[in-house]
Amino acid sequence: MFRKVEESQTLLINTQSKNLAAQNKELIKFGFGQSPFLPPKQVMDELKSAVHHKEYSSVQGDLELRQYMADFHKAHNGLTVLADDILIGPGSKILIFNTLMAFEKADVFIPTPSWVSYGPQAKLAGHNIIQLPTDFDQKWRISAESLKKASKHKLHRATILILNYPGNPDGLTYSEGELKEIADQARIQNIYVISDEIYGLLNHNLNHKSFANYYPEKTITTTGLSKWCGAGGWRFGAVFLPNEIESDLKKTMIGIGSETYSCAPTPVQIAARTAYKNFQDITWYIKWQVNILSQIGNYCSDKLNSSGIRVHNPQGGFYIFPDFSLHQEKLHAAGIKTSNDLCQTLLKDTGVVLLPAHAFGFEENYLAARLAYVDFIPPLENSHFDVEKNCPKVKIGIDAIIKWIENI
Repeated sequence: MFRKVEESQTLLINTQSKNLAAQNKELIKFGFGQSPFLPPKQVMDELKSAVHHKEYSSVQGDLELRQYMADFHKAHNGLTVLADDILIGPGSKILIFNTLMAFEKADVFIPTPSWVSYGPQAKLAGHNIIQLPTDFDQKWRISAESLKKASKHKLHRATILILNYPGNPDGLTYSEGELKEIADQARIQNIYVISDEIYGLLNHNLNHKSFANYYPEKTITTTGLSKWCGAGGWRFGAVFLPNEIESDLKKTMIGIGSETYSCAPTPVQIAARTAYKNFQDITWYIKWQVNILSQIGNYCSDKLNSSGIRVHNPQGGFYIFPDFSLHQEKLHAAGIKTSNDLCQTLLKDTGVVLLPAHAFGFEENYLAARLAYVDFIPPLENSHFDVEKNCPKVKIGIDAIIKWIENI
C-alpha cells in the first residue's frame, strides 16, 4: 500500500548520535556533515531584523536576491546566469528533487560514491537509475568513458547526470580537463546535467569552476547557504537554469514548487541578500573557513594513511572517504564483513561516528566509510590555528580509529 522509503542515512546517523549523547555516551561526531561555522555576523543580524517578515514571497524567490546571486556567482566561479533563471527554495535538496520530478521518465546517471539522497530521489521520481562505478585509484571520479559505458543501459529518451563536486562523501573535485571531457561526452549524448555545487565555495584552492562554464546549454546548477555559510537549518537553496534550456522546465519546476513548498522562508531570503550582495564582502569569511578546513582535512588523511587506512587528501568541503580494505583480512576475522559492521563496531568500541560506504551506493561488503571532520569549535577569526590545540576531538577521534584498527 505504501512506498518503501527509508530515512536518509545522514539524518538517521544524526538522530542516533543525539540519542547516544542523551545517554551521556562520549561521542566523536564524524557522521553528520554539518558545518561547525556560524554564518557571518552581518548575515545573522539581518535575519534577526527580518523576523517580522511573515509574508509569502513569490515561488521563484525574491528578485533582488536573485540578482545578487547572479552577480555573486559570476564573480566567484564564472557562472553566467540571469536573475530570471534562478529559482530559490527551502534547501537545494528539494530543488534537486523537483528537477528530477520535472521529467516524466528519464535515465539518471549517478556516480558511486555519491550523496545518499540522489538515488532515493530518482527512485521516488520514477526514473531508471544507472550507477557509474568508480574506485579509489580513480579518486572516485567519473569520466567520459563512464558516460559512454552507461549509455548502453539507457531506456528513455531523456538522460540526467547528477554531478557533485567538491564531492560528498569524498571531498574531491575535478580538473578543468576532466570537466571538459565530461562536458564533451554529455553534449554528444544530449544529457541534462544537475551539477550539485553546494561545496563549490569551500574548494580548498579557491578555484572552483562551475560545470556550466563548459556545458552551458544543459547544465542545471544547484547551490545554497548550508555549507559555505554554515546555515543548514535555515533551509535556503537555489537552482540556476541555463537561458538556452527549454522554457517548459522552468515553468514545470515553478509549478511543482507552488504545489509543494510554496516559497523559501522570507526572513531567510532577506538575510541571504546580505550574504550574496557583494562577493568581495564575503571573501575573508570563505578564506578563513577554507584555511581551517584544509588543515584539518590534511591532518586527518595524513594520519590515517600512515596507519594503512587509505584516503585521498581532500580538495574541498569537509569530508574524507577512508578505505579500510587493506585491513580486510583481520576485520573479517573479527566478524566485520560489511561497511555497516565496520561503523557499528567502531562506534561501540570507540564512540567514533562514521557513515558506512553502503549508504553512498557501494555494495555492503566494501569496507569504507565517510568521515566528516566537523567536530570542533572554530577559533576566533584572527587567532593562530593549530589542529591539535583547536580541534581536540578531531585528534582524539583520529587517534581512536588508528588505535582500533591496530588492535582489532
